[in-house]
Order: sequence, then C-alpha cells, then structure tokens
Amino acid sequence: MELYTKVEAVTQIPWYYIAAVDQYERNVRQARKDLPKAEGIAGVYFKPEEWAGLLNPNLEDNNPVSIQFFNGIGFDGNGDGKASLKDDEDVLQAFAQYLLTYGTDHENIKIGLWNYYKRDKTVGIIIGKAMIYRHFGRLDLDTHVFPMPLRSNHSYNNTWGDARGWGGRRIHEGTDIFAGYGVPVRATGYGIVEMKGWNKYGGWRVGIRDINNTYHYFAHLSGFSKDLKVGQIVEPGTVIGGVGSSGYGPPGTSGKFPPHLHYGMYKDNGYTEWSFDPYPHLKLWARQERARLKKK
Repeated sequence: MELYTKVEAVTQIPWYYIAAVDQYERNVRQARKDLPKAEGIAGVYFKPEEWAGLLNPNLEDNNPVSIQFFNGIGFDGNGDGKASLKDDEDVLQAFAQYLLTYGTDHENIKIGLWNYYKRDKTVGIIIGKAMIYRHFGRLDLDTHVFPMPLRSNHSYNNTWGDARGWGGRRIHEGTDIFAGYGVPVRATGYGIVEMKGWNKYGGWRVGIRDINNTYHYFAHLSGFSKDLKVGQIVEPGTVIGGVGSSGYGPPGTSGKFPPHLHYGMYKDNGYTEWSFDPYPHLKLWARQERARLKKK
C-alpha cells in the first residue's frame, strides 16, 4: 500500500488502479509457465526489450536517458538515477507514467489499459479489481466462507469432472451442494458481480470475480437477492440468492432435478479461462469459517 500511495502522490492516479494492475499481473504470472514468477513486491512484468527500448543494444540498460532515447518504458521511480527492472518502485511508476499519458480519470485510464493489453476482458477484470479495492480501502481481501450457512442442512461430494449428458456430452465443471429449496446462497469471498441472469444449463445464476482473477459461478438458483445487480461489490457471506432447481431448459424451467447449488471456479490467465476443482477449496473454507466462529 505504501508503494501504491507513493505512485498516487506523484501521478495523481488513484492507488486502487495501480493496485489492480499489479494484482492482475501477479495472478497472471502465477497461472502461466511462459512468464517468470514475481521476485519482488510488485507483480507488473515488462519484457527487457519493452523496458530498455526495442532497438536498444543493451537490454539490461538502466540509464533513464538512454532508455528514453530508445523509447523504452523504463522509468526512475525512486530518484536514484537508475531505471531498474528489479526495483518495485521503478516498475510501478513506469506503468503509472504510461497511464498518465492518457489521463487520470476513469474513462481515460480504461482507454490506456485497453491500448496496453488489447483485451476487453482484461480491462474489465482490472477495473473490477480497482472498484473492489476502492470500496474496501485495503489490500487484505483473501478471507473466504462456505457458499451456504454452515448450520444449514447440506451435503456434497467431489463431482468435478464427472460426465454430464443434458445438452450433449460434457464434463461437470463444479461441485454440487445439495440442500433444501431456498437455503441462502452466499458470496464466498470479496468480489464484484460480473454476471446475473439465465442460462439453459445453469438456470438462474450469478458470476462473481475476486481479486485473484478467479471467477466464482453459482447456478440453479431459486432466485436472486433483492437489488442484486451486475457491478455490485460483495464480501464473504453476502447473500446473493437461494438454492433451487432451475435450468435445463428455457427461462423459468425448474424442477428437473433435486434442488442444489452448482458451484464452479474458473481461472483467467490473460488469454483464456478454464475451470478447476472447487471441492478442496470448499472443504478448506468451511474449516476456516468454523475456526473463526469458535474464536468469537
């Protein structure tokens, strides 16, 4: 946070945009094998040729004057006379200086992000992160809870990857949690509502993106919580709807299977998105929530 607020003081770009870019890039680097893992505090990654300049014969150049001459993005952010790829403050200030060429307001920052990443989804994810950070005013947003109240009558097994036949052969991309009709369904973490509506497979469903580029998918709901809307910021335990049996047909279809919540998790790596098994996370979050409740 100290780094982000320093960047804000110099550029007037709100800290939460810098934090969102940094967190997005950190998560992408964790999810991909073709990018080096972050060694310092900052997660933003620049290729050496981007940093030093495409035509710069010295890709390890840290002289701000020669880097500027070769149109590199490298920047001396801490005033030590060097523009170092290994210095967190230099790296964050370099990205902020790039954004500053577009402006410091929301719309121009979005334009700058699009011109840098050339991917609408990436821009949407970063802006969503920024809004989450702005709303809570802090970076520590990793607490999770189970999708239903722990005292509710529910059961689940590891069904990720099982075969599914309705609508064609496909695998089950989630964990089914069986419970009574209308049992509250809760957001499992801090995030922003990316999607709300009907799907012929999932029925009434909600999608929430957290700060780790993970998309949480809640399907077969009986309905949505009052006033729940796309763009809404949620926190662990926010009720988003109820357990139902909607789906497998046109809008309004219900009752083709026992009431349950289909809970899925998907990871974005900057290019594509894929599902992964939520079962171990659900078990972990339930244990963590029980431990927190015992301390109260």
